[in-house]
Amino acid sequence: MAILFEVTGTTFMKLSEGFTKTLPSILMVVFYALSLGLLTLALKKIDVSIAYAIWAGLGTMLIATIGILWFKEPVSALKMISLGLVIIGVVGLHLSSGMHQV
Repeated sequence: MAILFEVTGTTFMKLSEGFTKTLPSILMVVFYALSLGLLTLALKKIDVSIAYAIWAGLGTMLIATIGILWFKEPVSALKMISLGLVIIGVVGLHLSSGMHQV
């Protein structure tokens, strides 16, 4: 839920048009506060490196998808490859959390 609230907050950030629209600006703050609150709760059970990487990485992927599909942002091969690398990084960090260091 923290990721979805962060993505929603970022979407309202775009819709606020630089804080010139009141309701989207308020909703942006509300959704970011909810997101950070839920991320804080997740840190009780998940290592901070893993939780933040998943929150930031999946949030980046989702907001980039919204930007392309909803806001009609340009898409390029480099953008898609870069998003793929973010996903690979998040998966790698998640997999590394199951490995124990000696």
